[in-house]
Amino acid sequence: MRPTEVVEPRASTVCGASLAGRGVVVTRPREQAVRLSELIKASAGRPILFPTLEILDPLDTQQLRALIDRLEQFDVAIFVSPTAVNRGLGLVRARRSLPPRLRLAAIGQGSARELRRHGVADVLAPEQGADSEALLALAEFADMRGRSVVIFRGVGGRELLGDTLAQRGASVEYAPCYRRTRPSGNAEILLQAWSRGEVHAVTVTSREALNNLVEMVGASGHQWLRETPLFVPHERIAAAARDLGIAEVVVTAPGDEGLVSAMIRHFSRTS
Repeated sequence: MRPTEVVEPRASTVCGASLAGRGVVVTRPREQAVRLSELIKASAGRPILFPTLEILDPLDTQQLRALIDRLEQFDVAIFVSPTAVNRGLGLVRARRSLPPRLRLAAIGQGSARELRRHGVADVLAPEQGADSEALLALAEFADMRGRSVVIFRGVGGRELLGDTLAQRGASVEYAPCYRRTRPSGNAEILLQAWSRGEVHAVTVTSREALNNLVEMVGASGHQWLRETPLFVPHERIAAAARDLGIAEVVVTAPGDEGLVSAMIRHFSRTS
């Protein structure tokens, strides 16, 4: 893991709003942190890059390759994250073309945008929400009798989506196309920034990332974390953060824009 990076802001703002003078910890995996960091900089904030997850290839891809070779057997392919799109669709296209009758679906608009960026025009995704519950609420998934679904996701992950689709009659298989791990390295630069009063907000986008953050910063960092506003895109993460004693947890709208908008609103009220 490379050292924590503090990125100097640009002298610009988003829609006249500003995070000027605010240091924001970005815990996304390094390859997923670019857009959020750019939005923070565009609002005159200072992104402090501290990845608490690292994305790696699966240890064994034999089963995944075999599944890709029989994609014609499926009616729907669901991608649970932008990472699943980039890793999963990349593996598919390295071996074959997408079957013409295969319907592609995404959990949330972030994953849908990534599919469109890869040239998939017709993507089934919820307009609001970015979780399994939002996708399952779509009418297209109400009755799945006689349909086959493949779910591109990381190793492990939530079972709600697949279990619910199976209960509704679908045949479900998983395509684990990446794995997550906690990065190695120390948090000294982040802890020093905290001690100088340069950290004003922390962003976390999964419970796993939150748990890794707590372990990586140690006891002294945990105390600072408890006292720093934490911005998360889902109530599940917020509940876990409250259980850890974090005093101020803000649940935001999904996506990077939701995180930045919530921080701007928060600091406009408290400044």
